[in-house]
Amino acid sequence: MKLKLVILGMICVQAVGALFFISEIVMSILGIERQPIDWKLREMMEIGAAVALIIGLVMSAVLLTQSQIKLGRAEARLQRASSAFIDLMDQRFDEWGLTPAERDVAFFVLKGFSIHEIAKFRCTSEGTVKAQTNAIYRKAEVNGRGQLMSLFIDDLIVDKPVLPKSDVA
Repeated sequence: MKLKLVILGMICVQAVGALFFISEIVMSILGIERQPIDWKLREMMEIGAAVALIIGLVMSAVLLTQSQIKLGRAEARLQRASSAFIDLMDQRFDEWGLTPAERDVAFFVLKGFSIHEIAKFRCTSEGTVKAQTNAIYRKAEVNGRGQLMSLFIDDLIVDKPVLPKSDVA
């Protein structure tokens, strides 16, 4: 919420500064006459508008830098999670004693591909892929895709006890 307010404030500050500079040009083009103001006040207004634009620029740079840092951290976490999933997958495939062909099929099953798609990828018949998936499910002691994926998800989820709100300090 705080970040949204900062961004909204930044946009407003920049909009006010930009409107100040372009308002005179727009009024001139539209033929709108205005009352002249004291040159000292005019200079102060111009300085204020310029400062507002500079503040907006600095705030934009800070927010962009923070966003890039957060993106880098998220990408690193995703890479670690992906690596952990691959390690877990290899470990499970070893435990189940999957053949190289079954490993390939299991990988495609976990990625969500259909029997037809897997058969096309592996240049084999759908019947062969069905037999391989049945062997995988039997070795993993599951009944289908959902349970197979559930085995991996359960291993990757870190259980954290949920405290009732009254217990939270």
